[in-house]
Amino acid sequence: MKAMRALIAILCLLGLLGSTTASAQTSKDWITGLPREPIPVKAWPGGKKVAVAFVFYVEVWGHGQGPNFRPDMTARNPDVVDEAFRQYAIEWGVPRVGRLFRDQAVPLSIALNAQFPEQNAGIWKQFRALVPKAPIVAHGLNNSTDLLPLSQGLEAQKAYIKRTLDMLQQSTGERPKGWSSPSVYPDAATFTATAAEGLTYSLDGMDSDVLSRLVTPAGPLVLIPYPAPTVDMGQYLSRLKEPVDLERFWIDYVGELAREAAADPARPATVVAIGIHPFVVGTPGGAASFRRVLEALKKQPLVWLTDTNEVMKAAGENR
Repeated sequence: MKAMRALIAILCLLGLLGSTTASAQTSKDWITGLPREPIPVKAWPGGKKVAVAFVFYVEVWGHGQGPNFRPDMTARNPDVVDEAFRQYAIEWGVPRVGRLFRDQAVPLSIALNAQFPEQNAGIWKQFRALVPKAPIVAHGLNNSTDLLPLSQGLEAQKAYIKRTLDMLQQSTGERPKGWSSPSVYPDAATFTATAAEGLTYSLDGMDSDVLSRLVTPAGPLVLIPYPAPTVDMGQYLSRLKEPVDLERFWIDYVGELAREAAADPARPATVVAIGIHPFVVGTPGGAASFRRVLEALKKQPLVWLTDTNEVMKAAGENR
């Protein structure tokens, strides 16, 4: 009996027998139905246990399209108030956030609509000069009239994603490695289409605290957690939270992950991609609140402020 147990142990060490724990961890993704595997990370660089990647959404909407600050005015033509709300975010909010991250020396990731650099060339040039090392995450063509063609099948989505990547490479000189669906509106086929076009990670997975790998028919796709409650736009426009409310929420959210890690060092390292928008953190009041967030998180000994590409590299997924 002892000899049999010893043989089983040796076979497990050699990888010839599957681990029941590992097989139990592999699950079926609830959106796609595809296998989903955990990516175990014991610690991030420097022994940190919580990776935080702020993702700044740089988007175009078009006249009469996009988020509204005053829903009671949307029937007006022109709707001067809501058009100004959106245009202020582009012309003043985007550069302000760039200056904030430059001044704080905190890494940033940019989720970029492919039409933005063409339609707002001067603003893009100004913003990019402020954060020249920030990786670009492909975010579709625009955020209103040119979304993913979900009703047209896998091949149409692949073509859309390829067009997005080609346009971004042409206008920025960088071909993104990551994807975030415009208007947060993918479907099950989007994940396979994303992998098929050579992208290695997606922010469309919103249901975890740890990295995972989706096994698509086109190849593996890493899901970097992008939890819905942490995104500023939903909190601001739908739940009527002010930047100062988000300040407290973000500090508490990340702080609790750090507290859990300190209480149980054996826990896997966690990661959160937090979506921010110029409508919220790009106003003077929003920037003031967000500056305090960055200053607070930089003091957390277990928190690693990073970008999405560095998360992939640290996890050994930098394909």
